[in-house]
Amino acid sequence: MSRAMKLGAVIITMGNRPDDLLALIDSVAKQDGEPVEVVVVGQGVPVTGVPDWVRTVELPENLGIPGGRNVGVEAFGPGGTDVDALLFLDDDGLLPRTDTAELVREAFAGDPKLGIISFRIADPETGQTQRRHVPRLRASDPMRSSRVTTFLGGANAVRTAVLAEVGPLPAEFFYAHEETDLAWRALDAGWMIDYRSDMVLFHPTTAPSRHAVYHRMVARNRVWLARRNLPAPLVPVYVGVWLLLTLARRPAPAALKAWFGGFKEGWATPCGPRRPMKWRTVWRLTRLGRPPVI
Repeated sequence: MSRAMKLGAVIITMGNRPDDLLALIDSVAKQDGEPVEVVVVGQGVPVTGVPDWVRTVELPENLGIPGGRNVGVEAFGPGGTDVDALLFLDDDGLLPRTDTAELVREAFAGDPKLGIISFRIADPETGQTQRRHVPRLRASDPMRSSRVTTFLGGANAVRTAVLAEVGPLPAEFFYAHEETDLAWRALDAGWMIDYRSDMVLFHPTTAPSRHAVYHRMVARNRVWLARRNLPAPLVPVYVGVWLLLTLARRPAPAALKAWFGGFKEGWATPCGPRRPMKWRTVWRLTRLGRPPVI
């Protein structure tokens, strides 16, 4: 009889939602099957009040979302190798079903090339899923599971074999688009990504622009994403399309100013290692419904 896939969960926190954090940990503890190990990473804050069985890491400063998650991965051994797959969960989320971990195990066991699973995020009061939380262009039906080209950062499962092959999340991004960077590298290495509507994380409906750095980071990291991962001819196309889309949405003057500041920063600053994807990966992304120009 084969060994059950061992899962770990990485949760990063700023320490400002202690009740939500405890509720999330409790929902992880209630998962069916083999217990899911949990690591909580405090981003420049102490981690207090969590159950004794939860491992904690306290950082001296806020390393950003991908940096904090990478530290959580290392708490499960180099590259997370003490477990077979990791759940990355927002600290104000909640797993409403007790079979989510078992569904993750079944999905990975049934498809050796499946590397990443994106959960469906639903509002706990209305049950509705925001369009932006469905990681594909055809997002009108959030109940339809499908193969996709990216995933949701705070509601997902990733095989540690993916991280071992393509590397960790890009810590230098700090916030925004770090998931797509990892997704593109994983797809280029031959892994697949699924969006699963039956794997649900409850999360309050919020606007991403609530973060003060949102507009600058989104613009800067779009440019970095292209510079790091796309074949040279596609870099200006991708960045140009997103420039036009941003202008078409007519953001407020202050937001647009921040966006252009980030856009300029994206070209003027180091983006990290450049590893352009293969042209066959470009075609693969196109066949999956999201060519890497949008």
